[in-house]
Amino acid sequence: MKFISLFFLLLVIFIFRVYSSPHDVKVSYSNVADTIIHLDSVKDKKLLKKKPVILKDTINIKGKRSASDTSKKGMKTLPDTSKKGKEGFQTEIKYTSKDSSRADNVNKVLYLWGNARVTYDDVELDADYIRVDQKNHLIYASGLPDPRTKKYANRPIFKQKDDKPLVADSLTFNYVTKKGKIFNAASEQDGNFISGGTAKRLNDQEVAYKNVLFSTCDLPYPATHFGIVITKGIAEKHRIISGPAYLEIEGVPLPLFIPFGFFPKPDQRSSGVILPTFGEDTQLGFYLKGFGYYLGISDYVDLTTTGSYYTKGSYDLSSTARYLKKYKYQGTLTLSYGSHKYGLETDPAQKDFNIQWSHSQDPAAHPGTTFSASVNAGTSSFYQNSPAQTNYNIQALTQNTLSSSIAYGKTWAGSPFNFTANISHRQDITKKTLTLELPSFSLNMATLSPFDSKDRVGEQKWYQRITVGYSLQGTNKVSDLPESELFKSNTLSKRFQNGFSQQIPVSLSLNILKYFQFSSSINYNERDYFQTIRKHYARGSISGADSIVVDTVQGFRRAGDYQISSGFSTKLYSTVLFKKGRLKAIRQVITPNVSFSYRPDFSEPKYGYYNTIVSNATIPYPYTYQTYSIFEQSVYGGPSGGKSASINFSVDNTIEAKMAAKSSDTSGLDKKIPILQGLSFSGSYNLIADSMKLSTLGFSGRTSLFNQKLGINFGGTLNPYVNQVRDSISNGQIVRYAHMINRYTWQDGKFPALTQFNLSMDISLNSASLKHPSNAGQQQNANTLASMTPNQADRLALINSNPNAFVDFNVPWNINLSYSFYYTNSGVSTTVSNTLNFNGDINVTSKWKLQYTSGFDVRQGKVSTTSLSIYRDLHCWDMSFQWIPFGYYKFYSVDLKVKASILQDLKLSKRKDYYNNN
Repeated sequence: MKFISLFFLLLVIFIFRVYSSPHDVKVSYSNVADTIIHLDSVKDKKLLKKKPVILKDTINIKGKRSASDTSKKGMKTLPDTSKKGKEGFQTEIKYTSKDSSRADNVNKVLYLWGNARVTYDDVELDADYIRVDQKNHLIYASGLPDPRTKKYANRPIFKQKDDKPLVADSLTFNYVTKKGKIFNAASEQDGNFISGGTAKRLNDQEVAYKNVLFSTCDLPYPATHFGIVITKGIAEKHRIISGPAYLEIEGVPLPLFIPFGFFPKPDQRSSGVILPTFGEDTQLGFYLKGFGYYLGISDYVDLTTTGSYYTKGSYDLSSTARYLKKYKYQGTLTLSYGSHKYGLETDPAQKDFNIQWSHSQDPAAHPGTTFSASVNAGTSSFYQNSPAQTNYNIQALTQNTLSSSIAYGKTWAGSPFNFTANISHRQDITKKTLTLELPSFSLNMATLSPFDSKDRVGEQKWYQRITVGYSLQGTNKVSDLPESELFKSNTLSKRFQNGFSQQIPVSLSLNILKYFQFSSSINYNERDYFQTIRKHYARGSISGADSIVVDTVQGFRRAGDYQISSGFSTKLYSTVLFKKGRLKAIRQVITPNVSFSYRPDFSEPKYGYYNTIVSNATIPYPYTYQTYSIFEQSVYGGPSGGKSASINFSVDNTIEAKMAAKSSDTSGLDKKIPILQGLSFSGSYNLIADSMKLSTLGFSGRTSLFNQKLGINFGGTLNPYVNQVRDSISNGQIVRYAHMINRYTWQDGKFPALTQFNLSMDISLNSASLKHPSNAGQQQNANTLASMTPNQADRLALINSNPNAFVDFNVPWNINLSYSFYYTNSGVSTTVSNTLNFNGDINVTSKWKLQYTSGFDVRQGKVSTTSLSIYRDLHCWDMSFQWIPFGYYKFYSVDLKVKASILQDLKLSKRKDYYNNN
């Protein structure tokens, strides 16, 4: 019964899915191994149109030395003995051969051996042996056994007009009537392959077939793995009408046949039905999944709509539109909706939706203007309740956030201004909250030198080095909005916050005493809002249990602040030279930076940016007070309180080695190897603070090892002050907390306490990067959207729709390792996270690949979600096994399917998904 189902499913899919294929993927034809004339008209353009080799011997036809007459053109010619056309012109037969040739002048027959080539009108023919019968207007072509390998080689390749090349064992062709007979032919049309048997060319539009194999496998007969044998049939431009036909797998005919058949050969996108799959879900019941319709609207737009129905009342709907305008833009829009009943039958259904939109613009389409979109928004439970709509993708199921961005950019040629606008969305799936910016924009001006002249002669004066910039930002934003309140009437009017921020930086940079760089700047910031806040204690509250009420006050308010800073920086070099070995020198570069910055206290009453509230004094509780900023909850914040006159300091270090060239290096150039790409320390000291003048000390570093393959990053914070641990009572329980006092740790003979530290390492290795490390970056940027061919774009669309279906056997092995360590110390308790993650793949053989993804939490001693995948390339079939052996998402899946895009529904699957685990 499985064979019968597979046979009839194959027939139905051939009839319907060829019309309804949403991916017009063209599979390149690969010829048999012993054929040296290839079918690819693009790759072998030079071979097919190269200048023929001129024969040294002469051929006398009609008593004339035609070869010598045409040698200047590179091809010999034969006059056409057929009747002239209406215009009175006569077409010549042009020919050449690499090995030898012979002419029979009596019978008017020409024989050509060795990479022979004949052209006549719009017909091109290449073969190892060609015979031209000029009297009967017949051309015979065939291959010949290779004297070394004894294999039949150099089969004929026939091409006419814009048709795709056709390869055969042998053929006979009448170059006047354009009729012919082809034996064991092999041809491809839009992913459909016809091979074997006999084909008789009746005219330009019709070909009669006998015992040919119709398949999507690009191996020529008899190596074709599966297909339908058409015993008799006629092929027209857009269809094949057949008589009796039967299914054949691996060369074995099955006793299942049809009396007649119809096989479409579309040359454009066509609409059609998408066949469903059947199965059972333990929670949702029996299902009919993936049933839908493909609508080929035009060559630029198509629409695929599918749905799934479960017998217990659940259903899924999805509609995907693709659009493409070459050299302009392309994109995909997907709308999904689901209604699922996972509980009792009387429970209400859980309704979810999701919107995905991706849009990209060709950079050359509109110079100076950009537009892009990447949208992924919906209900937080969509991926959990509708796993089938994402092909049970484990990354989609375990993600914590969704984000979207729609961006527009504009630059004006010859102007310092540029403008960007953005609509963004960020969604926390765990908390079910949203952060929206509808919209945000930015207008920026490149820095200018207002006192410098374009016609200046000589070096700049000090005042000509003064630069001025300007930027303006604006936003309309709501943060941490619960999903349930998104579509309420008061959300737009009361929850959204908006405002503008302007910055005007003025700076000066000078070289002083040759080795020092002096810089000074004044930065003015202004924020404009349409709402501020006011706080007050609730009536009747007491200081021991005070409750503060926050009111939003409408009205325009501005807040301006400024900061002045000046500083010096220089570079210190130290070099250690070596006289032995390949190591020639190690150099260290130290970059110290010292600056002074001043900022007034904008919390003073004269500015009007801060208010103070006081509680009522009630025995036995005294009064309390609080100072707050009226811009506290605004989108760009407000001016900071507290006066600051700080000395800021930082030191950056880099260390690199110079290695002599290896003896095998023909360039002879020394090689610089970075040892430490950066090690920085920073801090500040506030001269006018009454206590805690020294800030926390920060440090960070980065380096790369093993020829830039292993990246290491680290950073942390040191607290120079002494912490005292104290006890407090909260809700009837003793709570310990750390209190920092104005005393340095080194006064007690201790090193500053490490309050935060992070370390991350990652390495990516594959066979290509080890063999050609210098080409890794070039290969990564080889293919872009701008340089894609239409065929590559179609393949990319297929991969994006199901990333798990793509396996690259061209890379023998690949491994990615990442390690992260994070430490925090609050003074009372410490928190440590320590994780290792790895993924990669390896070719067990040229047709077997193993993929793996896993991780390990060192702190908890637990293995993270682990998945294993095994792929087997069966040429025109794919077999895959995917397995998550443990954890909440454990499942397995075994799939056997056809590679051809038009037969994506022809597959056998066995799976047990995570939600069916009992």
